[in-house]
Amino acid sequence: MLGRLQLLVTRKLDGLLQGDYVGLLPGPGTEAGESREYRPGDDVRRMDWPVTARTTLPHVRRTVADRELETWMAVDLSASLDFGTARWLKRDLVVAAATAITHLTARGGNRIGAVVGTGSGVPDKGERRWWRKAATQAGPPPGPPMARMPARPGRKEAQGLLRAIARTPIRPGRADLGELIDALNRPPRRRGVAVVISDFLAPVEGWARPIRKLGVRHDVLAIEVVDPRELELPDVGVLTLADPETGALHEVQTADPRLRQKYAEAAGEQRAGIARALRAAGAAHLRLRTDTDWLLDMVRFVAAQRHARTRGTTR
Repeated sequence: MLGRLQLLVTRKLDGLLQGDYVGLLPGPGTEAGESREYRPGDDVRRMDWPVTARTTLPHVRRTVADRELETWMAVDLSASLDFGTARWLKRDLVVAAATAITHLTARGGNRIGAVVGTGSGVPDKGERRWWRKAATQAGPPPGPPMARMPARPGRKEAQGLLRAIARTPIRPGRADLGELIDALNRPPRRRGVAVVISDFLAPVEGWARPIRKLGVRHDVLAIEVVDPRELELPDVGVLTLADPETGALHEVQTADPRLRQKYAEAAGEQRAGIARALRAAGAAHLRLRTDTDWLLDMVRFVAAQRHARTRGTTR
């Protein structure tokens, strides 16, 4: 399954981004890039006089740094990702997004690593749980809720990284998204790219500060995974819902149009709050849905980012 996914990603994304990242260390770089029109504040030492003479408009020459890129992914595999009502589970999109990012970055000596977080495996006490029977039959105690996979160069190492992510079991219990993101800040690393893949359903105040801190040193890409049932409820009568992280059960009468409207409004406010927090952190924001063609959405996003860099704009 992972092999077919990698082949699909390669066919769709191959040649779209290779060699088109800007060095993130201080300095403009050494390799000549494309020219663009001069704007107030540009360094006049970068004037491209041949292009200026041909077009009669002042142009400056952009430079591209030729340093290797180090990419780290924070992969959220908490219990809320083990959900989906459309074409895929949200977990499937997480693995697919990690595969695409790995393909786009792990070339030419670039290194990629990951921090993978899931639940503790121990449900909270004092609540009704749909997993109570399974928890009582559990074998040995679960391992740590967070696994760090070191950044290494090479295609073989990247494939091993993806296999490790895909094989990570999703366990019940609460997961700390803020702690997962903060793991990319410790220990301090060279400047690079940080990718956070999550549904971001944890309270915004818990992860907003770590992702802002991450954006001070790195280029941050936030990939938000969404299922349509998280945005609106269907009219299916009485629906029993289970919180995958706490195990709490709730019965909801979905035939009530006012309830469905309030749910949609609350979901819209939640997603708007997530978008505001990511924008405040300076992160590029990509939303993938389980009911759409995620690969087409990613291709469009990468193409838009590339076009924005060509025009000299930011995110």
